[in-house]
Amino acid sequence: MVDVGRSAGGPRSAVVVGAGIVGLSTAWFLQERGVEVTVVDRTGVAAGASWGNAGWVAPGLTIPLNEPSVLRYGLRSLLNPTAPLHIPLSVDPGLWSFLARFAAHCRWSSWTRAVRANRALNAECVEAFDVLTANGVDAPTVDAPITAGFENARQAEGLLHELRRMADVGQPVGHTALDGDRLRDLVPLASDALTTGVRIDGQRHLDPGGFVRALARSVESRGATIRVLETVDVDSRGGGVTVRTRGGEALSADVAVVATGAWLSRLAARWGVRVPVRAGRGYSFTVPVDRPVPGPVYLPAARVACTPYQGALRVAGTMEFRDPDAPGVVARLEAIIASARPLLDGVRWEERRDVWVGPRPVTPDGRPLIGEVRVPGVYVAGGHGMWGLAHGPITGRLLAEQITTGKQPEALRAFDPLR
Repeated sequence: MVDVGRSAGGPRSAVVVGAGIVGLSTAWFLQERGVEVTVVDRTGVAAGASWGNAGWVAPGLTIPLNEPSVLRYGLRSLLNPTAPLHIPLSVDPGLWSFLARFAAHCRWSSWTRAVRANRALNAECVEAFDVLTANGVDAPTVDAPITAGFENARQAEGLLHELRRMADVGQPVGHTALDGDRLRDLVPLASDALTTGVRIDGQRHLDPGGFVRALARSVESRGATIRVLETVDVDSRGGGVTVRTRGGEALSADVAVVATGAWLSRLAARWGVRVPVRAGRGYSFTVPVDRPVPGPVYLPAARVACTPYQGALRVAGTMEFRDPDAPGVVARLEAIIASARPLLDGVRWEERRDVWVGPRPVTPDGRPLIGEVRVPGVYVAGGHGMWGLAHGPITGRLLAEQITTGKQPEALRAFDPLR
């Protein structure tokens, strides 16, 4: 391990709470700066959204959720349990408080602020993956465009409009409109129902669970310990921090990083973090296919993402605001299949495996929480929404810089957890 950036008097030890892509990336980059790390997680490596997501490293599609049309769509879907965006009618004051704040941010000014904030992460997110894979993380990332398929040109105009808005805010995305024949060249599984497409260039994909497990192995090989422990509190005393676990064990270090995804607010709310994080749950599964899948496929009208995965196709979709630990809802899974089946041929839907439901951590303003809280030496990292995989490594690199130098990188100012 090479110490490349620890300042005099900087931390020598850290406990990272959370063994997903964000927590483990932070641990890795802290090690790169000479910090000894212990990682704890209540269920183990890649147990949450880091395992079951679509596996896209797609800076070109980090489009914030809080655009005005989402609010209108969400209101229409309240009574439809199979809608791609579902908000259950339940007695949960915390959820309704979150949704009220989310609704207040469903305007173009907030959307634009989130796009501008994400630009710095998008600019370096692919490079951060390359740093990891060039230095001991034994898992590939695959260069491939993401091809979006539509039933008609009017549907495609919705995505093209978003991409134009992204460019207007300083986030240009290379893309090409496709007719039906060119679409089928890129997506051999496309049915006749898909007549037009958009190819988004300069993207990557990977096996998310495999990558995060490889990252964990690298962190361990560099001297860290990864333990299965549930954290119940973190406090700061005498120039250090203490992480307290449900079993009564206490772990001491110079600093602590809490990267617990959709569960982040359960701890962060007591440390002056007023921006809540809620679970926007997604579902995924894997299905065998009759023809090769050259690259990721996006079905925006169905809100479904498909990715080549272990010789088959991983299918992921839906956004469901529900408790992160609640069991899966079969109707949500069936709705994904019903919306995607007419659009794809050669998919053996009845042979699906690896059915998964997991919580993506969502904030009401479309920006994650990254930085120090009011408790000295305690940092949080989470709330990336659907883009935690893509932004996990660059988040870890920037946060490790802040922790070891005491200076907040300019790229993290918009994500200050005390905003």
